[in-house]
Amino acid sequence: MNTPLKRFLSCAGTGSLMILLAACCKEVPPPQTILPVPSEQQLAWHELEQYAFVHFTTNTFTGKEWGYGDESPSLFRPTAFDAEQWVKTMKEAGLNAVILTCKHHDGFCLWPSRYTEHSIKNSPFMEGKGDAVRAVSDACRKYGLKFGVYLSPWDRNFAQYGDSAYIDYYRNQLRELLGNYGEIFEVWFDGANGGDGYYGGAKEQRKIDNTTYYDWPNTHAIVRELAPHAVIFSDAGPNVRWCGNEKGFAGDPNWCTISIDTLYAGKAGIEDLLNHGAEDGSSWTPAEVDVSIRPGWFYHSEEDDRVRTPENLFDIYLQSVGRGANLLLNIPPDRRGLLHENDVQALLAWKKLRDSTFAVNLAAGVKATSNSYRGKSKLYAASNVIDGNKDTYWATDDHQTQGAIEIDFGRPQKLSYVLIQEYIRLGQRVKSFNIEVWTTGGWVNVAEATTIGYKRIIAIDPVETAKIRIKITDAKACPVISNVEVY
Repeated sequence: MNTPLKRFLSCAGTGSLMILLAACCKEVPPPQTILPVPSEQQLAWHELEQYAFVHFTTNTFTGKEWGYGDESPSLFRPTAFDAEQWVKTMKEAGLNAVILTCKHHDGFCLWPSRYTEHSIKNSPFMEGKGDAVRAVSDACRKYGLKFGVYLSPWDRNFAQYGDSAYIDYYRNQLRELLGNYGEIFEVWFDGANGGDGYYGGAKEQRKIDNTTYYDWPNTHAIVRELAPHAVIFSDAGPNVRWCGNEKGFAGDPNWCTISIDTLYAGKAGIEDLLNHGAEDGSSWTPAEVDVSIRPGWFYHSEEDDRVRTPENLFDIYLQSVGRGANLLLNIPPDRRGLLHENDVQALLAWKKLRDSTFAVNLAAGVKATSNSYRGKSKLYAASNVIDGNKDTYWATDDHQTQGAIEIDFGRPQKLSYVLIQEYIRLGQRVKSFNIEVWTTGGWVNVAEATTIGYKRIIAIDPVETAKIRIKITDAKACPVISNVEVY
């Protein structure tokens, strides 16, 4: 027996030695969960990151953004409709899903609904035998993209909108969409509720109380029954919330948490609350950023030269996905039923820009250390943030809400972007952090930011350095970081 151990035993006895050995051998428990946390459906949604919105209906042929409801189905006559061209392009652009506007506010249905004559079945498209929803859902399956549906709660065509009969009609249509087109990843409900419309010829204003009229809990129950893996989007969730604008950016900070009962129409500052979430929110309801590649949501030929540039789309990506939200990019087909060449060119160039920017992760295979880690257990060491495993993470002890990770590249590298992810299965925690780079004069601060969440991408002025340090300066509980990448 070695001399230090003899001295320990003589002073403390063998009982204390057993306690010490047990403590040394005991596995260090993981951090306690900070509620709320995402469901499995929400985790899968987070991982999609960016996907397409498709606005396509009679508006495409009238030049309107909001149809009045009196448009004849005969107007819907795409000359070269090709849903596979849409989805193949989206796949090549790195988009992971498609949400189709199956019925917009004008009430025209892109599938042959048995509950209305105001649908594709009475259009010239495929001599009334077509089903655009089927075509898009089939194309998504062929190219491996998820498929989602939008069904406008407002209907300017239906004669009984505003009465209880419309709710039955609406739910019947929802059942058609959820029951006949395969697995649905997201059901999209917006906040356009009532106003002037055709309403079967009445041509009048109709107002409803959108807090009670739709009886949303029972409508959501239909989604839960028929599409159990889907998330539900609306201004207030319950699973995914609107980001508060249609300009292409999430807030900074951006909390995935919010208290749904604080969201109601007319509330002062509601857009700001939706944009930032709430640090003390009681529900995991992350933000989705919806924005169009063109000024309008539907195709207009006069906007052919106003398609967003690849560089602008990249900025939107950084301010949406790069702030922990998902990006829903609208790409409207033209009157041929095709994605316009200008849109396709911008999408593919945007993908090329993303690929070139994030081509080589400089943090892969290098050395990561930290000033401390949980219980000094390798289960929570800094090396976990660069191991490529999303289920491992660096964490500090419970009482420690600050900490630093240092990544040593071994030689000077030119850096422009730092990507960080929290292990959100245990909750969103980080409130603020900064990024420092090593220079001959020591550490220099190059960026400061707030929340991280599922993913944060920080752009920094290009700098050459051999080492980088991420300092968590404040958190709700001990920080839990699962991934760091540097480009």
